[in-house]
Amino acid sequence: MPHPSVGQQTEASPYTAPTDGRPPRLASIDTYRGIVMFLMLAEVLELHSLQEHFPESLWAQWVAFHTTHVEWIGCSLHDMIQPGFTFLVGVSLPFSLAARAAKGATLASMAWHAFTRSMILIVLGVLLRSIGRSSTSFSLIDTLTQIGLGYFWLFWLGRWGVKAQIVALFAILVGYWGLFAAWPPPPADFDTTTVGVPAAWPHLMEGFPAHWNKNMNPAHTFEVWLMNQFPQPEPFIYAGGGYMTLNFIPTLGTMILGLLAGGALKSDWNNRRKLSVLMIVGSCLTLVGWGLGELGICPVVKRIWTPSWVLYSGGLCFVFLGMMHAVCDMAGKRGWAWPVLIIGANSIVAYVMSWVLERPIKAFLERRLGSSLFQIAGEAWERVLLGAVVLFVMWLVLVWLFRQRIFVRI
Repeated sequence: MPHPSVGQQTEASPYTAPTDGRPPRLASIDTYRGIVMFLMLAEVLELHSLQEHFPESLWAQWVAFHTTHVEWIGCSLHDMIQPGFTFLVGVSLPFSLAARAAKGATLASMAWHAFTRSMILIVLGVLLRSIGRSSTSFSLIDTLTQIGLGYFWLFWLGRWGVKAQIVALFAILVGYWGLFAAWPPPPADFDTTTVGVPAAWPHLMEGFPAHWNKNMNPAHTFEVWLMNQFPQPEPFIYAGGGYMTLNFIPTLGTMILGLLAGGALKSDWNNRRKLSVLMIVGSCLTLVGWGLGELGICPVVKRIWTPSWVLYSGGLCFVFLGMMHAVCDMAGKRGWAWPVLIIGANSIVAYVMSWVLERPIKAFLERRLGSSLFQIAGEAWERVLLGAVVLFVMWLVLVWLFRQRIFVRI
């Protein structure tokens, strides 16, 4: 997002080093961003629906698992979209700061830009969540809103050294873990249905991990208080999905991990050392995050962005960025990535389209072409084929924007 646009350099390749003091653009970052945004847009394929038609099929179960969010503990490919998007905000920041400094931007102007970007992201997230509702949804759990709530602080951290960034990350993770650990869980006879959790819900935890149960934690208490400060059609009682506004605090931790990874890529180290750092650090982070969950110290839960989730998902982001660095930057193999680079070049547009255009395009196709066309491979594949056409139409819009050199930035 903050990284310079793919189309800003027209004469030479955008991945050759500029002569004005700016750091060179990295195809690894653009490719990673494009893949994340493609996975988000690919929700329209509704691949999880195949399990309804092939309930005994192991491949259909696998596809359904990785194209939906896990209910509480654990991780699927679909769960990695938001941390990937968030992580890349941090990765891009060192390059963005260097580019602005090379253009002569002052600290005050950069700080103001970071502040306005934060506000725009927050407001845009709220507006997107309000689409199709009779009144404004003041929910602050949207990905853009969560990034906006932490981006201004990330900007200041980006101006500090690596040691300060690591200290800030440690303080956020330990402090947020301590808040949950110190918060008393409800009594054993608590009626969980009052907070939207079925009594026999298989994901309820016991013992120390119960501090992180759905809608029975300090973030839930804060959510109820905060949401009822806004106009509501009826009093806010609980969040159905368990997502919380306070997630923005550990989400800032994910962005700091991205900041550290971006700093490594921007450094003067040779490519082999950069790759080694990304892969080793990523593997260690993932192992530590997984271990904290397995030991019962802190469960790996994306929906409340637990500190162990920050480490686990952040480590996977490090590893994947390292893979993209090896393929795209070191080996120079980036021609294959053109279809996703088109998406990553206008990531904000792609995100907004997924909210604004997906349903109208789908309705138009169904109305004009009928359902029989999309049943050509059988009823089981109807939703998938319809979604594929919708995805292709949205991709064509992004291709047109790219060819017109139109890049929307906040």
